[in-house]
Amino acid sequence: QVQLVESGGGLVQAGGSLRLSCVASGSIFSINAMGWYRQAPGKQRELVARITSGITTDYDYADFVKGRFTISRDNAKNTVYLQMNSLKPEDTAVYYCNLNQGRLSWRREDYWGQGTQVTVSS
Repeated sequence: QVQLVESGGGLVQAGGSLRLSCVASGSIFSINAMGWYRQAPGKQRELVARITSGITTDYDYADFVKGRFTISRDNAKNTVYLQMNSLKPEDTAVYYCNLNQGRLSWRREDYWGQGTQVTVSS
């Protein structure tokens, strides 16, 4: 079992910045990916940014955050960060941390944090 705890959300004005953190703990043995998703009222959860581990480390960003958000991680601390700059009102959502682990495709596990609210005022 893995637990994810997000922090860093809050209320900011358009153009401002926030830095989200997600700390993973528990039975962590082989992380395939860690990332951030968000969900606005009335909308489905969507990918914001993700780091996928393999032969190479891949960084994936949703088109709507490219050039504004940066995802990073500290493997030693099992922590992933999301630096959010140039925030827009449409970025307002609950942001969720995600962790996927497991060496075998049929035994992979997916975990979610409780979410942290990001509100961007105009």
